[in-house]
Amino acid sequence: MADFEVDEKFSLKEVLITFQSCLSDNEEVLVDSYVAGWRVLVRFMNSLGTIFSFISKDAVNKMQIMVNHRNGENGDKYLTIQSMVQYELNNNLVDLKKRGDYSESGCRTILRLQRALLWLKLFLEKLRTSSEDDKTSIMCTEAYNDSLAQHHSWVIRKAATMAFYALPARATFFEVMNVGTQEQVVSMLEEAVPLISKVHEITENLYSQSNLLELP
Repeated sequence: MADFEVDEKFSLKEVLITFQSCLSDNEEVLVDSYVAGWRVLVRFMNSLGTIFSFISKDAVNKMQIMVNHRNGENGDKYLTIQSMVQYELNNNLVDLKKRGDYSESGCRTILRLQRALLWLKLFLEKLRTSSEDDKTSIMCTEAYNDSLAQHHSWVIRKAATMAFYALPARATFFEVMNVGTQEQVVSMLEEAVPLISKVHEITENLYSQSNLLELP
């Protein structure tokens, strides 16, 4: 798996394609496709300026950690999130005792991406069901409060909420998706958001069963 650039033009269709490819035939989450999906989502955030930079920069760092795992000598153990969890748990590579060890373990890294993925999924769903007059700042803040906010300090939460007030109008979000008309954007979101949701849910259930949802 190669290193990547994330400054290309965003396209919602790529979100659809990458998350369609995330699941294997037995519904295991493929790490390469998961990271590829995140690569596209980072381009979405970057296309809106610096407002989301506090999240996108962290996501890029986490994506690179996963690329490094895949390129490492045990890269085959990181083929799917399922095989990664099994490998790291079997080899005591996860900070289950919350000592601050293994800060770049795959399990911890994916967990952080999962939290941000939930926020983006909720926000995209709100955009899909919104009306022309709905404020994107309110939609984004509500999605943030239902996901990432609980894992951030008060200072970060305050800064994020203030940043969201500068979000562009709904029409601008639809334009940067590079799909076509607003109706076409809504239609593609109807396909893409459930795919993101399924990948998130399968991973979340795995983490819950493995007692990994509270990794420091």
